[in-house]
Amino acid sequence: MITRRKILAGAAATLAMPAIIGRAAAQGEKLDLGVITSLSGVFANVGEQVEIGNRLAYEYYKEAAGRPLGYVLLDDHGDPGRSVRLVQEAMQKQGIKHFIGTTNSAIALAVAKEVYRGGGVNINLAGADEMTGVDCNKASFRWPVATYSAANATIRPFVKRYPDAKRWYTITGQYVFGESLLRNTVATLTELGCEHIGNSYHSLSDREYSGFITSAIAAEPDVLAICNFGSQTIDVLRQAVSFGMKRNTKILVVWSTALDQFQAWGPDICEGVYFGANYWHGVDTPGNRLFREKFEAAHKRVPNYLSAAGWAVTQIIVEGLNKAGTADVPAVIAALEGLSYEGLTGTETIRPEDHQVLKPYYFMRGKAKAEMADPDDYIEILGEEKVFLAPDKTGCKMSA
Repeated sequence: MITRRKILAGAAATLAMPAIIGRAAAQGEKLDLGVITSLSGVFANVGEQVEIGNRLAYEYYKEAAGRPLGYVLLDDHGDPGRSVRLVQEAMQKQGIKHFIGTTNSAIALAVAKEVYRGGGVNINLAGADEMTGVDCNKASFRWPVATYSAANATIRPFVKRYPDAKRWYTITGQYVFGESLLRNTVATLTELGCEHIGNSYHSLSDREYSGFITSAIAAEPDVLAICNFGSQTIDVLRQAVSFGMKRNTKILVVWSTALDQFQAWGPDICEGVYFGANYWHGVDTPGNRLFREKFEAAHKRVPNYLSAAGWAVTQIIVEGLNKAGTADVPAVIAALEGLSYEGLTGTETIRPEDHQVLKPYYFMRGKAKAEMADPDDYIEILGEEKVFLAPDKTGCKMSA
């Protein structure tokens, strides 16, 4: 018998069906990641390698928060203004809220502000302190260490090894990242009782550095510290060695991208030079073993830092989405704050106060060619340090 109660129950179930169907559809709907990188312009050599890592991680994870991932590639041409316009279009026209990537600090800082304004979340590769300092915001998370960490994790052990190396000269890229690296280098040297005897700035467009190197040689430093990024680091060190600086001066590359640069230089240039780096393929951790297995199967070569960084930022957004169980941005941000996960360098943790990933930075020295165990064995790791400013010292005032 069909009773009034059964009719009402059936009506209620029918009314509820659209909501149930909507939720099911949302679970199966593609979740696009906005992948911001420089495939052209000054940093194209960086962006191409980062994007390889982004794509490899995307193809490995395939889904997050129960939804298939999409991959929307945004080529910023190395231009912060263009990166902002791309983010605006992606958010307004395509509804993308989750972003990863960037190739330099100027772009990363510009993107961070725009993603925050648009109600999204981004995992970036900035090195400049400002990202988790005075320009921090709720939407942005940084995987590499800050330049403060890089300077302290390299200069302190260097000075301990060579206490008589007191006179330091720097060659610096005159852009956001270079300025940040120089500021922290000088502060660390001052604290350690060393003398910063001079600096030469170069622009983003410079390719010839002989005048800067001649000035450095004339100052007769004990140490030349190189404070720039990417292909400009390659050119400065190559020209410094060709001018004979290794004979009388020790050289420290405070921030290197490691393997790809070592391959460009070759062992003769790398030998005896000191380097700092965020990643080294020889580190034996579960996360790095997984990454190397996938990378080497796909590309038949050992991965470099840039591709590792691309994998790392993609992993972090997936970890956050999975922990949140939803693509809802406030929930993802809450899930990321304080998150610990098995990353490339071991257990990595995201500090809630400023959204900095706490991970080691490596201090390394180039090997002689005769000491290399294989064609990619360019360096020995002399130390790894987790050196971070206390949250109340970074200048970060996290907004809601």
